[in-house]
Amino acid sequence: MKELLLELLKKDAYRKGEFKLSSGKTSQHYINCKPVILSSTGLWYTSTLLLQYVNDDVVAGLTLGADPLVSGACCVAASDGYKLSALIIRKEPKGYGTKSQVEGLLPPEGTKITVLEDVVTTGGSSIKAVKVLRDLGYGVDRIVCIIDRQEGGKESMKKEGLELRSLFTLEDLNAKNE
Repeated sequence: MKELLLELLKKDAYRKGEFKLSSGKTSQHYINCKPVILSSTGLWYTSTLLLQYVNDDVVAGLTLGADPLVSGACCVAASDGYKLSALIIRKEPKGYGTKSQVEGLLPPEGTKITVLEDVVTTGGSSIKAVKVLRDLGYGVDRIVCIIDRQEGGKESMKKEGLELRSLFTLEDLNAKNE
């Protein structure tokens, strides 16, 4: 399954050229996992593989990249008879109603949560999600991503007391395209 997912990512998510990233950096490598994780096969493979690294009863992620990941993980878990809940973290608290920044059925304070992410570059988005969850009293010590671009994210997370686990690295994708 992992090799099949890698082939999908290579074909539908990876491009070489000159690209500006969300971190502001310029790169010769562009990775957009959404075409893969917004397909039934791609999401099933991804969710199944991500769940290998989830030891908690709740997964969470920053919208938009993690929306399909947390939902897919819950569906795959349910098909395996495992109860898993998901939270989606808004980039900013909503400006109306409860003004909540986290959507989903909130677990009790102190609950351990695994954060899911599509692509990690510097780790900034993941760390932002973790800070929101920690501010609400949850324990977060692991980020699980599809692809680590190997551009400092793992080191940034380590400084925050976080472990980064990835299904693939940029090196894995690039090796398949040369």
